[in-house]
Amino acid sequence: MDLSPLQKARYAYTPKLPGMLRHGISEICVQEGSATQSVADQAKIKELFPNTYGKNEITFQKGKNTAPAKKQVVGVILSGGQAPGGHNVVCGLYDALKATNSENVLLGFKNGPSGLIEDDYLTFDDAYIDQFRNTGGFDIIGSGRTKLETEEQFAVAAQVCEKHGITAIVIIGGDDSNTNAAVLAEYFAAHNTGVQVIGCPKTIDGDLKNEDIECSFGFDTATKIYSELIGNIERDANSAKKYWHFIKVMGRSASHVALECALETQPNICLISEEVSAKKMSLSTIADYIADSVEKRAAKGLNFGVAIIPEGVVEFVPEFSMLIAEINELLAGSKAIAFNALATWKEKYEFIEKGLSKEAMAVFAILPEGIQQQLFLERDPHGNVQVSLIESEKLFSALVKDKLAQRKKAGTYTGKFNPLHHFFGYEGRCAFPSNFDADYCYSLGYNAFMLIQYGYNGYLSKVSNLSKPAEEWVAEGMPITKMMNIERRHGEDKPVIKKALVELDGKPFQYFAAHRDQWAVETAYTYPGAIQYFGPAEVCDLTTRTLALEKG
Repeated sequence: MDLSPLQKARYAYTPKLPGMLRHGISEICVQEGSATQSVADQAKIKELFPNTYGKNEITFQKGKNTAPAKKQVVGVILSGGQAPGGHNVVCGLYDALKATNSENVLLGFKNGPSGLIEDDYLTFDDAYIDQFRNTGGFDIIGSGRTKLETEEQFAVAAQVCEKHGITAIVIIGGDDSNTNAAVLAEYFAAHNTGVQVIGCPKTIDGDLKNEDIECSFGFDTATKIYSELIGNIERDANSAKKYWHFIKVMGRSASHVALECALETQPNICLISEEVSAKKMSLSTIADYIADSVEKRAAKGLNFGVAIIPEGVVEFVPEFSMLIAEINELLAGSKAIAFNALATWKEKYEFIEKGLSKEAMAVFAILPEGIQQQLFLERDPHGNVQVSLIESEKLFSALVKDKLAQRKKAGTYTGKFNPLHHFFGYEGRCAFPSNFDADYCYSLGYNAFMLIQYGYNGYLSKVSNLSKPAEEWVAEGMPITKMMNIERRHGEDKPVIKKALVELDGKPFQYFAAHRDQWAVETAYTYPGAIQYFGPAEVCDLTTRTLALEKG
């Protein structure tokens, strides 16, 4: 296979470890901290996790390694959507495992958690692992979205572990995957299997973060990729001077990606879903807000601009959420059959008009026809609207176009509005990881093995002090139950890791809020450019604006 020069160079890159992990494994000891409790619903979480709840936080330090010597057979799983750096978590885990004892074994379960249930795996060796160092993607073993949550699955997992003599499982994933890791760890402990479970925090959406997890891996690289593309579009917009670009970016439940990209590129508009929800903004209010920027810029002869739209923003609009709920009810059971039997959109529209409340119909009526049809024709296996498929960038540009037409009639707007649409998502999930993510992920994997060696179960591999140089990073571990609360899911109370939304009183949003009125009218674009892998540390090891602002 021919390799590009960049591939060759990245294979040769040596990731930087936190200072205390550089001493050699025989010189790393563990310092136990204070006991923990869950972020909420303490009594219920403790009841559900009697064997793994309330354990101590730990920190690794320089000192004599006191872990008992034994052969380790570790299984690793990549779970959920891809995120840059996943390969380096596996590489860091492998290197720590082999540095301790060359007889130690790392098994990679293929295509996500289902690989563990189906006993579908490969055994890593140097030649195989070296092909994936510092590279993007999850193709080292593949990923999947199977959830480990039933007693039957746990029993099968225990049997597979016993068959191979597995001592620990490392699950690399987001909030749901690490919730599954905590439940599996509790099962293994309750049944005295002797198998440990360690989690690693992954998601480009950035919503797996809290006072302990400063940043999930992949967020840095993905937002740098999107910001480069947005900066390129801003430069093009400022050159052609005739288009408004509406750019949807990933982040269904939280707007961390949109906010970071806005901080990097200073667009004219960036919607933040959490603010839309807090202010109970309507579709009309949002459209007016964007149209105000278009109008003010047009008055200065600037008939162009850039607007960033979070993927899931429509779900945060109260009136839209009400509409979705009514549509799901309207198409429940036999009514869906009757609706699908109608031959034309006109007939279907009449059916909808009769079935929705007056308030919901008022919202539905202002939507572009293409969006209306998406809501009714593209449903999931349960008959519910697939909100993630809604092209919100096209929705808002169409609503803005209508607003501007009204203003034109009123004589307040005389500019031109030519919208173009983009969705940046998959472009950022499998990129070569930035130096930050390459270092962070390798450290997470290496640290995961240290947790295994010292016998911890139900813990998350944690690396903090991330806004500083890697030498100053701190390698730690924390019980996954510390991040959990109880939420209502599909009619049942479930223990889950709480998603972290954008904090409207946090420094990153406050900085954005203080500058956005200026950015809305002026052309204040900044151009981050491509990820830099080589050069001075202040260029290549730069962290996100979000983390820099949060940590001062």
